[in-house]
Amino acid sequence: MKKFSPYIIGVVFILAGLNHFLHPGFYLKMMPPVLPAHELLNNISGAAEIILGFMLFISKTRIIAAWGLILLLIAVYPANIYMAMEAGKLIDVSPVVAYIRLPFQFLFIWWVYGQTKENKK
Repeated sequence: MKKFSPYIIGVVFILAGLNHFLHPGFYLKMMPPVLPAHELLNNISGAAEIILGFMLFISKTRIIAAWGLILLLIAVYPANIYMAMEAGKLIDVSPVVAYIRLPFQFLFIWWVYGQTKENKK
């Protein structure tokens, strides 16, 4: 499983990044109003997920990609908190699902962090 982990994580982030462009409305609704330029931030985070996801496939760029994804996951966490707070109101997501999703962010960080420990091949 460890051998395939960077590819699985990479595909997950590539698909998530593509979703930013295919369904931007969902991501725009979950951005806290205090953040500026919601469309730009959505595009940047989507592009970062795609690029860093592909970088996980390459052993020479895997560690940089992993740290970039960790930083990205930390940066978007306030939007996940806002989504939980507004679930069922502004955002069409069950509050239960939104709050259960919050700890999973830390599991994703831990999963991606494992890629920073891989030996370069």
